[in-house]
Amino acid sequence: MRRSSRLMVFFLGLQAGLVAAQTAPPGTAQLPPAPTSAQQVRKDRQDADMSRAAQQVVQLLDRGDAGQVWDGASVVAHKAAGRALFIETVQAERDRLGPLLSRGQPSITRVQYPAGAQVPEGLYINVSLPTRFSNSAQPVRELVSFRLDEDQVWRVSGYSIRTTGN
Repeated sequence: MRRSSRLMVFFLGLQAGLVAAQTAPPGTAQLPPAPTSAQQVRKDRQDADMSRAAQQVVQLLDRGDAGQVWDGASVVAHKAAGRALFIETVQAERDRLGPLLSRGQPSITRVQYPAGAQVPEGLYINVSLPTRFSNSAQPVRELVSFRLDEDQVWRVSGYSIRTTGN
């Protein structure tokens, strides 16, 4: 397996698990009760906070500071890829795509992974950003994933770029 492919395995696993967690066979899932107004306010506040955090992550990457992102990342991310591999992979992807042109509004998803899943157990928030780079005819999707670590601090657990073809 190529070095860059190994790094993406964790991130792709995270995305695959997210899709699996959000889709259930018809007739097997019950809708959760509607949130109370206080719960909705907390969720909206958390969405705004995580969107800002994701913006900070991608801005660091825009400046070439992938090492700083890795340094502050979750132990889950550290186990998935070493610092040098993370920096190399992010830089190679960014070089391929060219300079940043624009980013759209983020969207937020949440997923809880149980013990024994393909992704380490825990609560994750994924922030997806539609992004345009100069060398890509179509927008790409930047995904910044956060994990609520054992000390109750949200930390980066993954970063990936998905183009239309992959």
